[in-house]
Amino acid sequence: MQKLSMDQLQRPSVELFKAQAKLPVALVLDNVRSMHNVGSAFRTSDAFALEKVALCGITGTPPHREIEKTALGATQSVAWTYAADPVSAIRQLQEDGYRIVAVEQAQGSIPLQEFVPKAGEKYALVFGNEVHGVSNEIMALADACIEIPQSGTKHSLNIAVSIGIVLWSFYASLHINARDEPK
Repeated sequence: MQKLSMDQLQRPSVELFKAQAKLPVALVLDNVRSMHNVGSAFRTSDAFALEKVALCGITGTPPHREIEKTALGATQSVAWTYAADPVSAIRQLQEDGYRIVAVEQAQGSIPLQEFVPKAGEKYALVFGNEVHGVSNEIMALADACIEIPQSGTKHSLNIAVSIGIVLWSFYASLHINARDEPK
């Protein structure tokens, strides 16, 4: 087995990426403290070709060297917005037709493996502060809440890891649904 070179990977340019079809998902960062987590969110959003990232509250914004350290240029390819008030960002996403899905440990949350995104719908996945999680104000506006099942002694995962797990699940599910739809 041999690793592929950058040329063999045939990744699109930033211009082609911006023009290509996107996964109907927006990533919402609700008061995320760590610039490295923000950068990682951009990089993962690029990998799965999300529509956009919404940065809210105290969440840092590009350009910032700590964001770029983990984003590796993804802040240039992924569309993003900033709103000082996370609730206003969520309401705008609702007006734009997104189904708001909080990723949080909460009463009534749905295990990730049981939540099946529907083809034709748009989703805004909300990830919260590293200590406090998704704010109560946004939890009250959410259409659904999903939770990553865990079996260990720790009560949570790093936000960057959680983003990767949840986005892979949505990416895989929506691509399978799109592939199975009649043409």
